Amino acid sequence: MNDVRGSAAKRACQDRASLRVWISVGAGLIGAFMAVLNIQITNASLLDIQGGIGTGVDNGAWISTAYLIGEIIVIPLTDYLSHVFSFRLYLIANAALFLAFSVACAFAGNLAQMIALRAVQGVTGGVLIPMSFTFVLTKLPEAQRPAGLALFAITATFAPAIGPTIGGYLTENFGWQYIFFVNLLPGGLMLAALYWTLEREQMQLHLLKEGNWFGMATMAVGLGALQTVLEEGNKGNKDDWFGSPFIFA
Repeated sequence: MNDVRGSAAKRACQDRASLRVWISVGAGLIGAFMAVLNIQITNASLLDIQGGIGTGVDNGAWISTAYLIGEIIVIPLTDYLSHVFSFRLYLIANAALFLAFSVACAFAGNLAQMIALRAVQGVTGGVLIPMSFTFVLTKLPEAQRPAGLALFAITATFAPAIGPTIGGYLTENFGWQYIFFVNLLPGGLMLAALYWTLEREQMQLHLLKEGNWFGMATMAVGLGALQTVLEEGNKGNKDDWFGSPFIFA
């Protein structure tokens, strides 16, 4: 009887993630939330940003497009690169860079600087989304994965819903620069939690030799071009989609 009770207690324990695991999962979800939030929060303040850096509406649209292009290019590469540089190092490094480039965007002086910074911010932010999903699937026991997936779904729905409100409030009361500073507090908590909870792993740099770099390069060009066409065409291009020489090229 004691053996049966002991086995049942052991199975129950295995079906529940520890507090440490939930903290790491929560930190990953914060990262995904911030990455999605930065799309909508910027769109809500785009006119003020354009005025601040002295550019027009047509060119200013690239501030959002550059971020999305960076995100969509890096997402398919995340699994491979996380194995090369280790899950812990790759995630923490990109989370730190995401915060750094977010702050740098607030000090951009012209359109070229803003586009470049937003593109790199998108690359680092794009890492946070699939890594958060990986947390749920690999860190949580099977019995608790539905709860983790539900929380992940919230980041994909709540962030776009609340983004315009936060962006409009910060821009109206403090200035457009503060939409980039809003990441610092949750980002700092995320970094601290990840540093404490994630186990150290060895990098596998030998995998760099096995990478299909030509395929990665062409994939990046293809996805970047596709995202550009969809974004620019959807903005009511004056030449109407493929009537535009730029979109056609």
